[in-house]
Amino acid sequence: MHDDPTPLPTNVPTTVPASPTAVTTSPDARPPMIVAERLVKHFGDAVAVDGVDLEVYKGEIFGFLGPNGAGKTTTIRLLTGLLTPTSGRALVGGHDVALAPIAARATMAYLPDTPYLYEKLTGREFIHFVAGLYRVTPEHAARRLDELLPLFDLADRADDLIEGYSHGMRQKTLMVAALVHDPEVMFLDEPTIGLDPRSARLMRDILRRLADNGTTVFFSTHILEIAERMCDRIAIIHRGRIVAQGTMAELRQIARQNETLEDIFLEVTGGAAVAELAQVLA
Repeated sequence: MHDDPTPLPTNVPTTVPASPTAVTTSPDARPPMIVAERLVKHFGDAVAVDGVDLEVYKGEIFGFLGPNGAGKTTTIRLLTGLLTPTSGRALVGGHDVALAPIAARATMAYLPDTPYLYEKLTGREFIHFVAGLYRVTPEHAARRLDELLPLFDLADRADDLIEGYSHGMRQKTLMVAALVHDPEVMFLDEPTIGLDPRSARLMRDILRRLADNGTTVFFSTHILEIAERMCDRIAIIHRGRIVAQGTMAELRQIARQNETLEDIFLEVTGGAAVAELAQVLA
């Protein structure tokens, strides 16, 4: 089930063994754009990611859910090449992230949960800087800015220094920078944090349009309603392991009696007892 999209400009860009409790689906002949093969990451004696297997297909919106500390951000950093796995491997766009990092990163964009931008640059300068890293010509970058800045309500502030931007404006500036090179794969870590309701809705609509045009979207969120409405498939990670994955219909089969994503999430992450206690105390 997806939100009914608000009107958008037409120029918005466009087998791994499963864990024991996972449900996997090959939706059609679309190629996998993101593959995790038994990904493991240790920090000293702590196991942050413990044998994660995933396949995410071209044009999918894939939601990645889990409690705090479950391994969501670490997994995303492994998939984007920001961390080196203890074992296992990640492929993005058909490229091994460890063995062919430049080719893999050329296909992707990454929006972290905490946006960091160069505050002494203007928004326009920062986006041109990012475009240059991806070898986008200044002319093409300027055309993309003309398309994207009004879409994100940034046109009037694009020439102001970033140090004067709010959190939401910084998040939207990062989104424009991520789209300037027309990535095939987008990784977003809590993309709606700090956005007002209108901007959050716009972000969701744009991600849906991108996926419909063939971009693969992988995002984590704590807002289960957003994941339930937006995602084609969902994976839930708990204590570093995937405990469930599939479409909403498939996840309902795992939880059997439960229907909402919140119910399923609590069931597979051991939060049902907490929910029952909250009802007693209410």
